[in-house]
Amino acid sequence: MTWDPRSLPDLSGRVYLVTGSNAGLGYFASEQLARAGAKVLMSGRHPNRLSAARAAIRRRVPDAAADATEPLILDTSNLGSVRSAAASVRGRGGLDGVLLNAGIVHAPRARETTIDGHEVVFATNALGHFALGGELLTALAAAAGRMVWVGSMSTALTPYDPVDPQLSERYSAWRAYVQSKVATAALGFEADRRLRDAGVPVESVVAHPGYSTGGRTPGIAGVNEPSRVKRFRDNLQAAFAQSKEHGAWPLVRALADPEVEGGEFWGPRTGSRGVPRRQKPPKITRDSEIGVRMWDFAEAATGVHWPLEQAAADARA
Repeated sequence: MTWDPRSLPDLSGRVYLVTGSNAGLGYFASEQLARAGAKVLMSGRHPNRLSAARAAIRRRVPDAAADATEPLILDTSNLGSVRSAAASVRGRGGLDGVLLNAGIVHAPRARETTIDGHEVVFATNALGHFALGGELLTALAAAAGRMVWVGSMSTALTPYDPVDPQLSERYSAWRAYVQSKVATAALGFEADRRLRDAGVPVESVVAHPGYSTGGRTPGIAGVNEPSRVKRFRDNLQAAFAQSKEHGAWPLVRALADPEVEGGEFWGPRTGSRGVPRRQKPPKITRDSEIGVRMWDFAEAATGVHWPLEQAAADARA
């Protein structure tokens, strides 16, 4: 099947959850899914920002159904919020897919911790999504759905091994971001291995957006409003940068293309920009030893143990 990111196949009747959907990649992924006819559970931390994002989709996708989007308050840095949101989603029934997108890109200069006591970047980018994936596993299995973990080009540029995930020592903003993305991708590939071994009909895929910037992205009130300075600066990088609208293409393809398979890695054609292509993931993210280590750490840190046997049994019933 030829995949055209500007003209997606009909997704009517499908239900997807997108984390961090009030801005950036999450917003554009939500818009593209809604444009194709899907129902999108748009999640974020702030009700007003979610309202602005949903209003933008109504303006930009006038043919979408009145209930094409639904708000869901979810803060991936807060495990209580993750559990509450997941319970709400499970109550709806089956779920065709979840895009584990929310995250901190510009990490704080000094180390910060969450209400649960975890380093904030690792908690937001990796731990919260691990917990959400486990909490939603039975709902995904009921629909033979898919989860997509959002990786980053940075894992190939500076492949930090997250031996100290909480960065109790040697904290830096860049290290916090990169190692959280190494862990995210490693968890995504480890999830694929465990889902296959357990016979759970859920696919786990990793995708990355390339180098996507707000200054090369369409201006949308309440969603993306870059300053003139940012527009100028980001446009100087046109040779290797792209908009967040285009950066969402690999994420949406990984989520909705029926020809994508669990364990695959998707990103822009050139690595930093372009139409989505299947790619070879950075070696560190495919290291099974790191995957197992991150999985054990995430289980201990979140208290979430994925119900693999239950999900497999329910799917067979």
